Amino acid sequence: MSDGTDAADTAARTDGGSDASLTASVVGGSGFTGGELLRLLDGHPEFEVVQATSRSYTNKTVGHSHPNLRGMDLRFSEPTDLESVDVLFAATPHGVSMDRIDDFRDAADTVVDLSADFRLSTEEQYEEWYDGHGRPELLADAEYALPEINRENLAGASLIASGGCNATATILGLKPLVETGVVDDDTQVVVDVKVGSSEGGAGGGQASNHAERSGIVRPYAPTSHRHEAEIEEYLGLDVSFTVHAVDMIRGASATCHVFPNDPVSKGDLWGAYRGDYEDEPFVRLVAGGGGVYRYPEPKAVAGTNHAEVGFELDPGNKRVVAFSAIDNMMKGSAGQAVHAANVALGLEETAGLEFQGLHPVGAP
Repeated sequence: MSDGTDAADTAARTDGGSDASLTASVVGGSGFTGGELLRLLDGHPEFEVVQATSRSYTNKTVGHSHPNLRGMDLRFSEPTDLESVDVLFAATPHGVSMDRIDDFRDAADTVVDLSADFRLSTEEQYEEWYDGHGRPELLADAEYALPEINRENLAGASLIASGGCNATATILGLKPLVETGVVDDDTQVVVDVKVGSSEGGAGGGQASNHAERSGIVRPYAPTSHRHEAEIEEYLGLDVSFTVHAVDMIRGASATCHVFPNDPVSKGDLWGAYRGDYEDEPFVRLVAGGGGVYRYPEPKAVAGTNHAEVGFELDPGNKRVVAFSAIDNMMKGSAGQAVHAANVALGLEETAGLEFQGLHPVGAP
């Protein structure tokens, strides 16, 4: 949370008469996540979007790539010609931000990176899970963007790394069990995540082609998914982790099978999840109530920054099943990034993120 000084600084910036107090740019604005960032920032009370870059669509209007944003009076510019802004959001592929981080930090006081370039803490992790790292000396400067686990460290941060969508869903589902000791270093945890096609980005390739994607439940990372590294670091937990691509556009749904070493009651589980999340503005507890939507579903949070979490107890098998559902492009990416920027800059946490979703709605 921000302290009084942050709030005072923010108030001082708003005295100039303009409704928006902070300028923002989006590098890589023509992709799916870049479009979501532009949508959120355009509706944010404290941000004015002054630049969006795209190598492929330079001089094209934002609405050319994002038809829902045809009302924005903004054209894409060259990524090499960055304007000076308060906050720069980088929605670029892995490897770009670490190469251009000096340019980004020269252009903005606060940089929020949505790639994997600064999510992990050590060079050794990048050697193991990625292809190494070009700027390992900066890893210690970066703060993980997920406020539910890193709120205190985000205040005042100048380099912020948005989490991976599959890791975000898993972390939110398991965190209360870790915090209360239901899960420890010796607990067996098996996680199955199902994700929509937008995770592959606007240029997702053959696997995201509609004819190939339609009707599938396809395991595309049965083992050794890179997001395991985030789960291990931020929960201190090893998991057996599998990801399936499914016939869905938006969403990531994590089903976590936990086998505690000690007996657990439903009361223990309610206490764990309520204790962790009852004051969180973007986490909803959905655990076996009435109606059609009895457990977390991506469809229920499509387009929002909300996460739904829930659980069920299986006493016969000494198992807890934890569920989590997010919109992969929102809570798993752009929404998380804006939420983290709000915290870092001492703004209202929910600013620009109030959309509650739609019902009924088509396939997310």
